[in-house]
Amino acid sequence: MEKLMILLLFCHKASAGKIMIYMFYIMMSSGNPNIPDYFIMANFEEVVMVYYDTNMKTLEPRHDWARRLMVDDPQHWDTISEDGIHYEQVFRVDTDSFKQDSNQTGGVHIIQQYWGCEWDNETEKLDGFLQYGYNGEDFLTFDRETETWTAANPRAETTKLEWDGDTTRTVLWTNLLAKSCPAWLKKYFIYTNGLLQIPERPSVSLLQKTPSSPVSCHATGFYPHRAVMFWRKDGEELYEDVDQGEILPNHDETFQMSVYLNLSSINPEDWRRYDCVFQLSGVTEETVTALHKPVIRTNWEKTGIGNDQGDKHTLPIIVAVVVLVILISIIGFTVHKKKTGERLRGFYCNTEATCVSERGLVYQSERE
Repeated sequence: MEKLMILLLFCHKASAGKIMIYMFYIMMSSGNPNIPDYFIMANFEEVVMVYYDTNMKTLEPRHDWARRLMVDDPQHWDTISEDGIHYEQVFRVDTDSFKQDSNQTGGVHIIQQYWGCEWDNETEKLDGFLQYGYNGEDFLTFDRETETWTAANPRAETTKLEWDGDTTRTVLWTNLLAKSCPAWLKKYFIYTNGLLQIPERPSVSLLQKTPSSPVSCHATGFYPHRAVMFWRKDGEELYEDVDQGEILPNHDETFQMSVYLNLSSINPEDWRRYDCVFQLSGVTEETVTALHKPVIRTNWEKTGIGNDQGDKHTLPIIVAVVVLVILISIIGFTVHKKKTGERLRGFYCNTEATCVSERGLVYQSERE
């Protein structure tokens, strides 16, 4: 019956794409007693589940459904809490090994670990992944098919050879990625199916900073994060003079995104031929916004966005992004993007315990 229930739920989510759970771990030797040296953050379907660092006593749920899970299944919660906290000792050994193999035993060092699994409803394939970063750079990646390690740079070669010969480590990660992680993914998917999967449509606005700036079609407040947005001309998707923004989180577990249209080569009389289209997974109807000058909110007019309060999701955007960046930026290294093979270069932490995102400095340790 449980297998049938899982099958039915996965079939119900056939249009949703990949389902993913992943974990970030970090060990930081900053020399600053005010900075925790061990962090954990777990993420399910782009929603932060739990967080832990060495200044805390217990693993902390960060979403309502995770808090409910802690009450409904205390045994499972105790298991993942104990495993995460106890893993610190193993991770600390790995940190020391990386330092020795890289001939860098002194100073500030950061080791990051990114692992998890995903289910692709198009291919019905379950896949696990594991990657290490060291001092802000890729270091080692585990190939589950060959059960070997791949060194990302020459400094990792010594560790690769050691770990390729470590049968215990290989068996541990093979079982974790092939069995335990998919079991957790299915468990959380079933548990959250009625809590997280109700689509929420966004508020869409046209924004422009200056008369010469591109027009931004901005959607905020939508859920889930599987969404696309694009500009059209005469009903056909437009690629020229268009800049696609990334999907970002809001403070309330919803998401936002923007797509920009450069107007410099478009005659004002042709604006009526353009519109912005937003499509959300699980929702059949598109949200279409015509390019019409009176509805564009601007910064230079008195009634523009600089002088009103906007919708309920727009104002907390900066705060929401900063909060999440502080969590994720500590992780800091290049992550392999499974679906497209692209590399997501988002956040980096250097050996001075300074964390930087593409948007600038977000965390820096105090120095004497």
